[in-house]
Amino acid sequence: MTRQLSRIDQLANDYAQKVLDHSPESVTSLGLPGADESTYSDYSPRGLEQIADIQRTTLRELETLTPVDDVDRVTVAAMNERLGLELELFDAKEFGDLNNITTPLQGVAEIFDLMPTSTQEDWKLIAARLRAVPQALKGWQQTLSLRAQSGPANATRQIELAVAEAKAVASDSSALAGLAQRGAAAYPQLAEELSEASKLARAAYGELSEFIATEIAPYGSEKDAFGRERYERRIRQYVGAKLDLDETYEWGVAELDRIVTEQARISAKLYGPGVSVTEAMERLNNDPTRQLHGKDALQQWMQGISDQALDDLAGTHFDIPRPMKKIECMLAPSGTGAIYYTGPSDDFSRPGRMWWSVPDGTETFTTWQEKTTVYHEGVPGHHLQIGYTTYLREQLNTWRRNFCWVSGHGEGWALYAEGLMRELGYMDEPGDYMGVLDAERLRASRVVLDIGVHLEKPAPVQYQHINPVWNRDVAWQFLQDNVAMERSFLQFELNRYLGWAGQAPSYKIGHRMWKNLRAEAEQRQGSKFSLKDWHTQALSLGSVGLDVLREALA
Repeated sequence: MTRQLSRIDQLANDYAQKVLDHSPESVTSLGLPGADESTYSDYSPRGLEQIADIQRTTLRELETLTPVDDVDRVTVAAMNERLGLELELFDAKEFGDLNNITTPLQGVAEIFDLMPTSTQEDWKLIAARLRAVPQALKGWQQTLSLRAQSGPANATRQIELAVAEAKAVASDSSALAGLAQRGAAAYPQLAEELSEASKLARAAYGELSEFIATEIAPYGSEKDAFGRERYERRIRQYVGAKLDLDETYEWGVAELDRIVTEQARISAKLYGPGVSVTEAMERLNNDPTRQLHGKDALQQWMQGISDQALDDLAGTHFDIPRPMKKIECMLAPSGTGAIYYTGPSDDFSRPGRMWWSVPDGTETFTTWQEKTTVYHEGVPGHHLQIGYTTYLREQLNTWRRNFCWVSGHGEGWALYAEGLMRELGYMDEPGDYMGVLDAERLRASRVVLDIGVHLEKPAPVQYQHINPVWNRDVAWQFLQDNVAMERSFLQFELNRYLGWAGQAPSYKIGHRMWKNLRAEAEQRQGSKFSLKDWHTQALSLGSVGLDVLREALA
């Protein structure tokens, strides 16, 4: 059903296009017309100010417009919440972050993962963008300098990680070097051009590493905690809701206790009374029938699980349009340990993709622990959520479809998807169910750790011998006690929580909201409640803040 474009839709579309015109990376990610894809966003203070000006102007014009339907009303609420918060963060000088996952340090290099590589022209575009890396990083250096001199200090720990990461990207063995080699193998006539462009890009990362070490490090803070005032803004950025942080912390503690008790029950069911959760997990890890060996086996297994879920859920619990009935499971070359999803291009010529960035040296994978991850990133998780929003071009404006993303909504849905597959019987085997519980325990632990560290709450009694209040040392022991990951993954996770405050708890907080909203709908509608219809209604809204979601579904 085609919906007539309203003035509010037009304003949202105009805003989205202005963002595209300032963000060539978004053009690559979304497959929409905009800035030249051989370049990058302006990461300098001037570029950030330009975006802030566009946001201010858009909000002023939005005040003059009247919604014509419920879609408009959600757009108005979502734009006021999202753009208003972005400006609040900008005015508080909350830019120029250093962390291990979501800064230009990572994004400038990782955008190449999404660029086409099928033709000679594709590789020429890659070479041109490689040559643009130095200018992009120079602009970001200006922002880092401004942050160091006038904004809240980045933690010394994050600065040190950034120095090392930039140095690694500059090395001859980095993903950027491998990129040039792959292009040269496909098109030998471009070998010299790609090699020189890669050297320029890697040299820029080397200069960035030196710049951070010499110019930014002296301004670093030894404290990892963001503090309550900053943290309240940050967690609102990722959940789109005003939270009682103290109540949320206590709820996280209670959830963690519940999950641990359930894990103990399943351990006994798997291996008999007296077998601890840790021992049960070790047995699961060492079970040859639950292991995959090699990255190719991992990729094939992910693809098989995803394809089966698509086939089974279409028409039963979800309406899945034809363009969405394809997902590609990919191995990312960066080797950071991250697992993530990238949405389809706007015309679905590039399908949605689940990515696994396997660290070097990791060759064995356990299916009991990772099956729920595939459902989270793929189907019915992010692929159905993001893909469906992309599909709704006749109902939602471009900003709603492609630009409005709230972690608590999106990651909360993905956790809801994990639980749904358990509810539908796909995770009944006790080992697989232990994987679900293991994932839930990680997310509950994130709530407790993230709020505990950044608000500097009293450490749990059993950790007060390490430090009286939450800090990095308490968090590291807490993670080792509660999360069954290899140490390389676990270290990445801890560094992520310390540098990306407020994002990690958004998964479990969003999950809490999604479950509550479904329960409320079931209570209201009684025997008329249809799970498939509710899924369609909820996903048709796109990704919005949790407060906006609650109002729209009520």
